[in-house]
Amino acid sequence: MSKLLKKIGLNSRKALNSSISPKKKNKVLKDFVKLIEINKNKIISENKKDIFYARGKKLKENLIQRLTLSNNKLKSIIDSVKTITSFKDPIDQVTSKWKRPNGLEIRRVTIPIGVIGVIFESRPNVTSDVSALCFKSGNAVILRGGSEAYNSNKILVNLFRKALKKNKVNENYVQFINNKSRKLVDYLLSKMENSIDVVIPRGGKNLVKKVKQLSKVPVIGHLEGICHTYIDKEAEDNMANKIVLNAKLRNTSICGATETLLIHKSKSKSVNLILNSLAKSGCKILAEKKINKLFKGKTYPANNNTWSKEHLSPIISVKLVNNVKEAVAHINKYGTMHTDAIVTKNNNTAKFFIKNVKSSIAIQNSSTQFADGGEFGFGGEVGISTNTLPPRGPVGLNQLVSYKYEVYGTGQIRK
Repeated sequence: MSKLLKKIGLNSRKALNSSISPKKKNKVLKDFVKLIEINKNKIISENKKDIFYARGKKLKENLIQRLTLSNNKLKSIIDSVKTITSFKDPIDQVTSKWKRPNGLEIRRVTIPIGVIGVIFESRPNVTSDVSALCFKSGNAVILRGGSEAYNSNKILVNLFRKALKKNKVNENYVQFINNKSRKLVDYLLSKMENSIDVVIPRGGKNLVKKVKQLSKVPVIGHLEGICHTYIDKEAEDNMANKIVLNAKLRNTSICGATETLLIHKSKSKSVNLILNSLAKSGCKILAEKKINKLFKGKTYPANNNTWSKEHLSPIISVKLVNNVKEAVAHINKYGTMHTDAIVTKNNNTAKFFIKNVKSSIAIQNSSTQFADGGEFGFGGEVGISTNTLPPRGPVGLNQLVSYKYEVYGTGQIRK
């Protein structure tokens, strides 16, 4: 086991020794797209093996949905890679430059991070998105997918490596850990700090928690997505209703789904409109006592633990607040710095909210479910980060770089 991973780590480091031109990077990505198109039936056939295995393990239906590949999903994968290909190469870009009084010229220039380890569950599209993003940004990537998507991940990685080989680029820019043992993950996190520069987990709370606890290298990611939507006193009721329904119920299992609804105390009309809509759509409502005085529909009592709960299901926590300041204070106390939204016609109130919540993504008059690299125009993402240090929010192509300072002199010495 240790020999396998040490070899993978060494191969990644060796791959980084060769620099690749932007033109060649794009050629690799274009060939990868062609290979997916040619091998659609094979990919779907391999995916069916994974679905059969997942059903045998009695995985939840929402996980099987994430796992399933169809022609439409393959089209989305292809479109994502094409978008990434179209972006300007993020490496060797001068982000700022200046000249000192002594004549020294200083430039800040983007460079790859190095070797990125990505541990993820269920979704095979992560394999293609992450491979394309890491390769285009000049990073080598080591992929460890969940056992439930083993065959799907393996064929996609093999196609990417085939595109690399065709263009005479080191195949080990993209590597897949071809072993289902969970012990490998523990070793990767705790013993490979000399081989991996950063780890990115994509999956459920238990996976992310494990990665953050065990990893000896920096982690980019988020533990939970306790997202909020606040309905301000100057919110338009129909807009608020439409946004909340989407933010909660469009897809209840994603990290950008709203889990807590905060409503201004003067919005009794909004309370009834929104909560009736949620209830009719099959959403369970956990409400504090003040809500029950305004809404006569069926609710369940909220308790002290309610506000810290990530439901990831058709359940929502609901609370009345006195003003935007109280809403912000609640979010900063119970939120996870993921994504939080305000619905209001008052731009000054919205500005206060957006500037004062600690969230990595703050939104006015829209759904929290836009917390996604593809929706941000990044072409895809390797994950969403709630770290205080950058990168924050969706991590796309331009977030997968570091930088160095280049200093050019003409013989200066320091006094």
